[in-house]
Amino acid sequence: MNSIHDDTCPSFEDTLEMVGRRWTGSVLQAAAQGARRFGEYRAMIDGISDRLLSQRLKELEAAGLIERTVIPTTPVQIRYQLAPDGQALVNALLPLAQWSMHRSGHRGARRVPAST
Repeated sequence: MNSIHDDTCPSFEDTLEMVGRRWTGSVLQAAAQGARRFGEYRAMIDGISDRLLSQRLKELEAAGLIERTVIPTTPVQIRYQLAPDGQALVNALLPLAQWSMHRSGHRGARRVPAST
């Protein structure tokens, strides 16, 4: 696909909106490393609040990108992992991440020192 057609724009815009929310990329990146419990996500994502992590996990689950599994132990354990569509999204985002890393190297070289 070399262009974004009118019939894909709403879906594309919705996806960009969801992925562009604060911390969503970090949650997806952590989920791409395997099934995790809530506390493990919190430990992996420096600076995210419990409330925001919970909100992002619920949003990604509602979108069908994260699967929530309840393990009937004492106490109950809940694990979150990428759903197949979530894995496909992560795979689609990898070239963007690579582009971003490449671009940040170029930007750093072009920065103009702040004048005093």
